[in-house]
Amino acid sequence: MNKQKRLEMLTRLRAENPHPTTELNFSTPFELLIAVLLSAQATDVGVNKATAKLYPIANTPQAILDLGLEGLKSYIKTIGLFNTKAVNTMKTCQILVDLHNGQVPENREALEALPGVGRKTANVVLNTAFGWLKDNEGRYFIAVDTHIQRVANRTGYAKGKTVEETEQSIIKNTPRKNEFFFNLHHWLILHGRYTCVARKPRCGSCIIEDICDFKDKTEY
Repeated sequence: MNKQKRLEMLTRLRAENPHPTTELNFSTPFELLIAVLLSAQATDVGVNKATAKLYPIANTPQAILDLGLEGLKSYIKTIGLFNTKAVNTMKTCQILVDLHNGQVPENREALEALPGVGRKTANVVLNTAFGWLKDNEGRYFIAVDTHIQRVANRTGYAKGKTVEETEQSIIKNTPRKNEFFFNLHHWLILHGRYTCVARKPRCGSCIIEDICDFKDKTEY
């Protein structure tokens, strides 16, 4: 995929969905942080069902700590790996209370120091909750998950064997316009979730089929 096709791909994705956002429900940076932490190897739908019951009762670090570990588990037990996620959530909440006055830090290093929070989660929070396009050192970033890794490589938009390599390739190949760079994370996730799915991509109903590099296109 060349520069012209990449620009056309972005233009079409923007036309289809001008204002994309995460499908995780949240109203504060903390709610987003916990939702993303819970979403690892789980669906957004499943996480939203759990947080719809949890957040009206506890949506701050201290409130979740007050629930206790078993209390938290009772709200998220329908989510995969809930035992580990509950432990990490409790530890994260304690650190936020002890070190950050109960607030989610706008700092990559501080976010990645939280249990269960890696680069992808930190990037999502910085981008979606705080509107960041660059990290603390002025470097552009984009959160890359399995959907983005697949779509970027399959379409030819970017190449990388690891999520880190794919992230750098995406950054290199994406115009720095806010409307493109800021929204690309959500566009690629949604495209991978509903059209460019893992096993049987829906090429026949894809808006970028004619400019995509994928060789084994399907009719559906």
